[in-house]
Amino acid sequence: MAKNETCLILGATGVGKTLLLKRLQNILYVRIYLPVQVGTNLTDLTLKKKSVTVRELGGCMGPIWPSYFNDCSSVIFIVDSANIAQVSSSCVQLLSVLSAEPLRSASVLILFNKRDMPSTMSLTEMRSLFRMDDIVASAPQSITILEGSAHTGQGLQEVLNWLEHFSDS
Repeated sequence: MAKNETCLILGATGVGKTLLLKRLQNILYVRIYLPVQVGTNLTDLTLKKKSVTVRELGGCMGPIWPSYFNDCSSVIFIVDSANIAQVSSSCVQLLSVLSAEPLRSASVLILFNKRDMPSTMSLTEMRSLFRMDDIVASAPQSITILEGSAHTGQGLQEVLNWLEHFSDS
């Protein structure tokens, strides 16, 4: 098995970061108690080809996220696609993450979460609001965009596939 890589899960408060981490652990049968908390959660996910240390940082910790960027090989940035009031602040946070020098070579997954909610914007609407084509074209990182629901499990296998292969590209 290759060396352990580090992935940060970032996003605004309430976007579903902790639930995503819990659900990924359940899919992989990782039996570690992960209490719901504000701040940070840390776990190792053993995939088929590698182990990834995943650190979830709370949205309220945004000002200190950069202190965790060194030695980070990937980032999962989660957006609540059912909360239009949070879109602009999430976009600003995303641009800040993408412009951070230590993350220039990190692979980035942008996950539009909460697709199960009735008031969810379409992926096309979200891409337009975020000007995702411009972001992808100008960012130095390799960026993947997925949609899903940490609540229902929709799209979580794709997230695990991305974690397994992000450094292969």
